[in-house]
Amino acid sequence: MYFAALLARTEDGWEASDTELDDVETLSDLADLAREASPDEDTVLVLIEQEDAWFGVVRVDGEEDPRIYVSDAAAAARSSYGEILLTDELLGRDPGDDGDDLDALDLDGTEDGESGDEDEDGADGGAASAGSGDAVPHGPVGDPEVLDDLGVSEKELRSMSGDAVGEIAEALGASEVLETVR
Repeated sequence: MYFAALLARTEDGWEASDTELDDVETLSDLADLAREASPDEDTVLVLIEQEDAWFGVVRVDGEEDPRIYVSDAAAAARSSYGEILLTDELLGRDPGDDGDDLDALDLDGTEDGESGDEDEDGADGGAASAGSGDAVPHGPVGDPEVLDDLGVSEKELRSMSGDAVGEIAEALGASEVLETVR
């Protein structure tokens, strides 16, 4: 079960709106959706969670690049919504590494049934795969300070689980407006 909401900070406080992500295919699409929620270029947060698996925060401040935090990249990678947030940059990959990943797979020798060198080459091959961005890390990725200036510290953000979106909204003083869209 997924839940996604937009929280826009206005001069009157936070405004929440339920959001459909069905038409969102890229991070750029998501940032545009957030910007539409606040014509005055105020801070907009996109909060996404998959029940007890992972949550993500995308912060858009006017025309600046979005800032992203994902609580568990490996869990999010198994989700179509999570894949939107897990950009190459966020995962430390160079854009266009896909060709390199295929080359790395061909070089490790496991496809050819070379079991005699697995111990030596297996460690190097695993490192090459992770280095080229093939593996998605378990645990958080992104900007853990994304909400620092709004009252949610890095330590608090990293310790959240379960209803993280509710905890974030409560810390921001926006739990009542969030509940109106749940």
